[in-house]
Amino acid sequence: MVGLTTGSAQDTGQDAHRRLDAYTYLSAPERLEHLAIMRVFCGTLLADLAVPDVLAKLRQAGGPAVGLDADTLTVRLEQLVRWGNLLRSSHTVKASSISEYQRSRARYQLSKLGERIQRDADGVLAEADAVREVSNELLALVERGLRELAELVTAPGGIEPQDGLERVSTLFVQFTEFADSIRDFYAYLGQVLARYDLDSTEYQGFKELLLDYVEAITEDVAFRAPRISAALDTLWPHVPGLLARLDAHAQGLTGLSPQGDGRLETRVQRSRGRELADWEGLCGWFSDTDGQGSQVDQLRDATLRALQSLLANAKRMLRSATGEMSRRKDLLRLARWFEEAAPQDAHDIAVAAFGLYGARHLGIPPATDEVVPAYTSWWTGPVVEVPVALRERGSRAQRGRTSAVEDHSAQKRRLREAARERAAARTAAADELRSASGRFAEVRLTSAALGLLLELLATALGNAQLRRRAGTDRVGATEFDLDQARSEDAELGIRLTVRRSADARCVLHSVDGDLLLDDLELDIGRASSDTSDSDAEVSVS
Repeated sequence: MVGLTTGSAQDTGQDAHRRLDAYTYLSAPERLEHLAIMRVFCGTLLADLAVPDVLAKLRQAGGPAVGLDADTLTVRLEQLVRWGNLLRSSHTVKASSISEYQRSRARYQLSKLGERIQRDADGVLAEADAVREVSNELLALVERGLRELAELVTAPGGIEPQDGLERVSTLFVQFTEFADSIRDFYAYLGQVLARYDLDSTEYQGFKELLLDYVEAITEDVAFRAPRISAALDTLWPHVPGLLARLDAHAQGLTGLSPQGDGRLETRVQRSRGRELADWEGLCGWFSDTDGQGSQVDQLRDATLRALQSLLANAKRMLRSATGEMSRRKDLLRLARWFEEAAPQDAHDIAVAAFGLYGARHLGIPPATDEVVPAYTSWWTGPVVEVPVALRERGSRAQRGRTSAVEDHSAQKRRLREAARERAAARTAAADELRSASGRFAEVRLTSAALGLLLELLATALGNAQLRRRAGTDRVGATEFDLDQARSEDAELGIRLTVRRSADARCVLHSVDGDLLLDDLELDIGRASSDTSDSDAEVSVS
C-alpha cells in the first residue's frame, strides 16, 4: 500500500503541531457529532459532499448528529476544515437557481490525515478492550517464505522479478500481522495482570491463559526464531540486489518528481519490504543487531514478568484470609448501591455494610447464672468475653467453604469385594466338607473347612439337650446322651448332627493339625427345606 503526504523531508515543529490538531475533534465537546460527520465522509471513496448531502446522510444514519440543522452543520464542517480533517473541494457547482447555488457552493472532501485518524479512532472504539489472538500460524509461513526466497535468490540466474515482488509483499504482510498481534495481546495481558481485584474465578482463567496459551506462543517463537535468523543470514547479502531488481521491475510511485519550484515535493510511503530499513527491522525482530536485544528476547522477558505478576496475585489471594486483600470491586459495588438507593434505603445499607448500629445493639448477653442489675454502670460491670470471630469480622459465621461430603465409594467397593471373597471361601469349605464326608480319615481338610466344621460343632453342642442314660444311677458313674445336638447353615446348604456313642473315636486331619473327638459321632448332610431330617446324612465315627 502506498500513501502520499505533502510536506518537507524533515517535519518541522509547525507541521507536527498541524498534524496533532487533527486529533482535536476527538476531545471537543461536540465529539460525537464530529465522529458522525467524519463517518459520513469515510463511508465512500473520494467523497465530495455539500451541506445538504451530509445532512441527508446524517438523518439516514441516525445517531447524535441527526438533529443538526444546516447552519450548525456548516459550523461543524468549517471547524473540521480548520483542524485539517476535511478540505474544501474545488468541484465546479452547476446550479439552476441562485438558491440552489447558495446551498451547494460549499463542498467538502476528506483529507488523507483525517481519514487515517478516523479509521484509527473507529478501530479503537470497536476493539480496544477486546483481547486479540496471536496469529501464531503466520510465523511458520514467514519461516517457509524466507527459506524459499533464500533458495531462489541464491540459485543461478536469481529470482524472477514478479515472483520476488509477490513473495516479498506476502512475507512482510504475514510478518506485520504476526508482530501486531503479539504487541496487542501482550498489551492486554499487562493491563489484566496489573489488576489487584481479581477474584478466584478470574485468577483461574488467567492462570490457564498464561500456562497454556502464552507458553505455546513462546515455545513456538523460541523454536522458529533460530531458523528464521539462519535464513536471514543467508539472504542478507543478496537483499540490496533483490531490492534493486524489484525497483527496476516495478517502480511504483518512486518516479514522482518535485513539482513547481521544487519547494513542494511528494513523499512516498513504499510498500513493506521495498526498503532496506524494512529488512533491518525484520532482522532486528529475531536477532540482536543493535546491542539492545531482539524482540524475541523482549517477548521472553515479558512472559517472565507476566508469570511474576501471576505469582504476585497468587500471594495476594493467599493473604486474603487475613484481610489484606484489595476490596476495590466490593467498594465500587457498594458505592453504586448508595447512588441508586433512596435515603432511607441508603441508611439501611450503611448499617448493614459498616455495622453502625445503635448503642442498644452493642454487647453480648452475660452468662445465665450472672444477673446484672439495670442500674449497673458499664465501667464497673462485669466483662463479657467477645469471640475472636465477632471481634475481628463482626460475624459469628464460620469462614471458608463447607467441606465436601467424604466419598466412601472406594471403601464400600473394597468391603463388598472382601465380603464376596469370604462368602466364596465359606461356600468352598462347605463343598469340601460335603465331598469329604464318610472318609475324613483319608483326607486332609483345609483351614477354612476345619474352621467351618468347628463353628457348626460349637453351635450344635450349644443347642444340645442332655439326657441321663438309663442304668447309670451309681455315684460317679452318671452318663448322659445328647438330644437335638445339631446345627445347620441354610445359605451354605450344610447341616451337622452330633451324637454320643461310647468308645467312638473320630479323628479329623487338617493342615493346621489333627482334631480328636472321643465318644462323638458326626453326621454331615445337606440342609434343604425340601428334604427330611434324615436325608443325605452320613455317619462319621
